[in-house]
Amino acid sequence: MADTVGELYGAGARRLQDHFDSRRLADRLNEVTVGESIDGPTAAYIERAAYFFLATVDATGFPDVSYKGGRPGFVKVVDEHTLRFPSYDGNGMFRSLGNINETNKVALLFIRQTSKANRIRIHGTAEVLLDPSDTADFVGAEAVIEITVGRIFPNCPRYIHDLESGTLSEFAPGGSTLPPQPEWKNWDEFVDVLPREQHP
Repeated sequence: MADTVGELYGAGARRLQDHFDSRRLADRLNEVTVGESIDGPTAAYIERAAYFFLATVDATGFPDVSYKGGRPGFVKVVDEHTLRFPSYDGNGMFRSLGNINETNKVALLFIRQTSKANRIRIHGTAEVLLDPSDTADFVGAEAVIEITVGRIFPNCPRYIHDLESGTLSEFAPGGSTLPPQPEWKNWDEFVDVLPREQHP
């Protein structure tokens, strides 16, 4: 299914990876962390979420991003390749759903901004469902968006701030102390592919 979402790294990303000597690391991340299906722990994480961010693309190629929120469980994992979420009453612009109707390309960012920071990114294709048999599955839904997952992967959470406590991430540069080394840079899967100047 990954062919429906294209290559993970385009020419622009590759040029910057080469400039910063991170191509080997980027390739290893692709090998180790990127998948095409939703596993059990990730499904549980998604279905606990009370919000996420949805990126869409219009017919001219211009991106848009919106916040989608509801009660925990408002995003349902149908199977390992499919998830659904409701579209509630809004401002009547229908930008995200309109873009889905035009191009069907989407990216989702699930992010937990607590002391247990985490984020999951999903790339896929989407369809707007308006049939009452679909909207009936979600209280208050005007429409339902069905996502077919093409790619799913976690992201390093080190710059995520804890919104519950108001604590800024210790990894954010500019504080009174130098940011610590992230743990993953010492993991066996990555230590041999780190940019040369970052080897411990």
